[in-house]
Amino acid sequence: MTVRVGSKVRAPVTIVEQGRARKRLDYLAAEEPLEIRLQAGGQTRTVAVTMRTPGADFELAAGFLHSEGIISERELIRHISYCVDPAVDLEQRYNIVNVGLQLPALPALATLERHFFTTSACGVCGKASLEAIEMRGCSVLPPGPVVEPGLLYSLPGKLRQGQGIFEATGGLHAAALFSPEGELLCLREDVGRHNAVDKVVGWALLNRKLPLADCLLLVSGRASYEILQKSTVAGVPIVCAVSAPSHLAVDVAREFGVTLVGFLRGERFTIYAGEERIGLVGKE
Repeated sequence: MTVRVGSKVRAPVTIVEQGRARKRLDYLAAEEPLEIRLQAGGQTRTVAVTMRTPGADFELAAGFLHSEGIISERELIRHISYCVDPAVDLEQRYNIVNVGLQLPALPALATLERHFFTTSACGVCGKASLEAIEMRGCSVLPPGPVVEPGLLYSLPGKLRQGQGIFEATGGLHAAALFSPEGELLCLREDVGRHNAVDKVVGWALLNRKLPLADCLLLVSGRASYEILQKSTVAGVPIVCAVSAPSHLAVDVAREFGVTLVGFLRGERFTIYAGEERIGLVGKE
């Protein structure tokens, strides 16, 4: 039997080592569905259901809606709250988030007409390609900061130090926002790498810090199209990943002027786009 403790779940497991078995309790990363609902003008509509690690749910909802082009600024949000079930003594339902908008009616949701279900593994499936970002008004990003390779080398260590849930479970992705000086500004974890990015973007939106034109984003796994899409909409000029990017992520980076760094490990990394923001010397 598993027992949830915050963003972790405690479960009995059997460890086998050198042919000997022993019982113990271990921690797993929690994964539960989150339904995101929009409210305006007396109407309520579900726009997405995503599998996520509980925690920073309001940031996740806000970041998701910003990435999908539904919310462009903090002032459009009237409130964010968990759903209350009047049939059960007004009990809060922590897997449903209501986002109330300062609008007389629900906005046109053409980009969400698929009424999609997202998973923690692959994000939103069936996305349109680069034109989807251009339709949201994104243009080539401004020059932004120039950073030295030594600063990039330091970021994965700072990311790992801030991953509290990962240290306990070993089963989470992380996204972290840094200043050009390497200061950790925000770190969020989730079973879904795209959810972790949405939580970071949601934090920035709710704190009126968008666009993130003077920041670096580091993700703990690979850089997918969806991560580049979300970070580009948020205005992030430098995106780094511990693992490889996909070819479509590279296409997005080159199309919109994003610096994309992959395989950032130790004192080595690969630049796939936008090397002008990296202070390089001795190029061959």
